[in-house]
Amino acid sequence: MKPNQDEYAYIDSLLKRAPDNFQHWVLSEVDYKNRKYPIHAFEIGPDDPTVPVIGLFGGVHGLEKIGSHVVLSYLNYLFEQLSWNKSLNYLFENVRLVSIPMVNPVGVYHNFRSNGNGVDLMRNAPMESDEKVAFMIGGHRLSNKIPWYRGRENKLELESETLINFVKERMYQASFSQAIDFHSGFGIKDRLWYPYASSTKQFPDLSTVNKVSALFNKTIPHHVYIIEPQCVQYTTHGDLWDYMYEEQRKSRDSNANIFLPWTLEMGSWIWFKKNPIQILSPHGLFNPMKDHRFSRTMRRHFLMIDFFIKATESYKGWL
Repeated sequence: MKPNQDEYAYIDSLLKRAPDNFQHWVLSEVDYKNRKYPIHAFEIGPDDPTVPVIGLFGGVHGLEKIGSHVVLSYLNYLFEQLSWNKSLNYLFENVRLVSIPMVNPVGVYHNFRSNGNGVDLMRNAPMESDEKVAFMIGGHRLSNKIPWYRGRENKLELESETLINFVKERMYQASFSQAIDFHSGFGIKDRLWYPYASSTKQFPDLSTVNKVSALFNKTIPHHVYIIEPQCVQYTTHGDLWDYMYEEQRKSRDSNANIFLPWTLEMGSWIWFKKNPIQILSPHGLFNPMKDHRFSRTMRRHFLMIDFFIKATESYKGWL
């Protein structure tokens, strides 16, 4: 994928060479200024809701286009291999991968952080923080002209509702599931955040997080990620993944079907630190603007995603 490539054109090219064990849906269409923007979803693997599943999501904040680009590039990587790699095809007989590369297509297309209604989707869930959150940044209901606007109380945006319903339908029943939501715009180091964003209380599935982290550190000892709960950096109202985690936990019959959501926060400040002039661009705080940095970012996270797919498929061996 190229830095300025149209995301919808890239999705069309993926669909033309999709593997046999693949499904595609248009989950919703978002209306904005007399145009419809489809929300595409992909799935690879057996049509069995109980099989372990990994989810890849991007573009919740539209201006953070790099997240959508990493997800789409990884899907391309899989599609190409599935045409010839027998061991990879065998792997996907035992695990499913689901993905929404652009949760907020209006934001991605028009370079908005928010959706077309001015709502920050990562502040939109019906969940209040237990903590005192940072003024404005933690989410507010003052005006959709100000960033971090949560939307109306108890009103989910179409994009939020689409994501929640998809995760409920395609992930909640799995014997084990993990989701990775790709973001940028904070810090100079890449971080893998686990819940909570809304609270500093201990995450109920911390023991599973610790097992995943230990396995990751042993398997890829020179990885670049800081693994921590998001609340170490800041807390927010209305976090979608906190909400989906709590909803799934309420529905569990036991601890047998754990749902573990992660957020990859790419340390995008390093990109404008190395290229200060890019701060003059609306993309500059969130995306690598130099071609070589974009290409490096497209490669950088593939090993991590491969690990999470294999760890999800083989969860019984370490959990």
